[in-house]
Amino acid sequence: MGSFASGGASHRTLAEKAFGMLHDAIVSGALLPGERLPIEDLAAATGMSPMPIREALRRLDGVGLVENVPHRGARVADLSVEDLREVYDSRLMLEVPAIARAAAKFDEEDAANAAEWLERLETAIQREDDADALEAHTGFHFALYRAASSRWLVRLISPLWDSAERYRVATVGVRRLFQSRVDEHQKLLDPCVERQVEVAEARLWNHLVRTANLVAAEMGGEELYELKDVPKASRSGSKRSQ
Repeated sequence: MGSFASGGASHRTLAEKAFGMLHDAIVSGALLPGERLPIEDLAAATGMSPMPIREALRRLDGVGLVENVPHRGARVADLSVEDLREVYDSRLMLEVPAIARAAAKFDEEDAANAAEWLERLETAIQREDDADALEAHTGFHFALYRAASSRWLVRLISPLWDSAERYRVATVGVRRLFQSRVDEHQKLLDPCVERQVEVAEARLWNHLVRTANLVAAEMGGEELYELKDVPKASRSGSKRSQ
């Protein structure tokens, strides 16, 4: 097991630091699915005592990134097509309504924030900076979802996003995924700016479904979802009440 940097963010508790480091290592694939996570080894690698590591592992188990196996300890959660389906079922149930709610009330500040993240994503893709591309990709999507003005929606989406990220990184790879679909993110932003609610819903559905189907295929599974027809956008926009 490698070492993890334990510096930075002095205001955070040790448990929060441990959670953040292990979370990032799991999502990025530095810690592999099924890899055992002995508390003593992690404590030595991070320079911490076992207590904050133990608390961090409990939190990671709560968000589905770690499995605590009785009498055997913790390990990184495995990947499976069945779990992938559950993750994307839940994402579709939450993220599509979130973008609909956001699109109905999207304002100039929301647009500027999302556009800034999108520009950063495009720059990272051009530079082939995988780490920054992942961060910018997350920032862009959550800029859209936060425009729905529902903290609980964002809180529910966040752990599902992390679980999906593991699948994307482990099977398709960051560069391949983003370079082949660079225009899709602009097509998510455009209907939000124009308040085209139904267009935003359909485009996000298809965006998520394409990724889910691609990952499932890489894992040897069958197609999970069907694409939806995207309504033709009207100039006036669709301001359906949410």
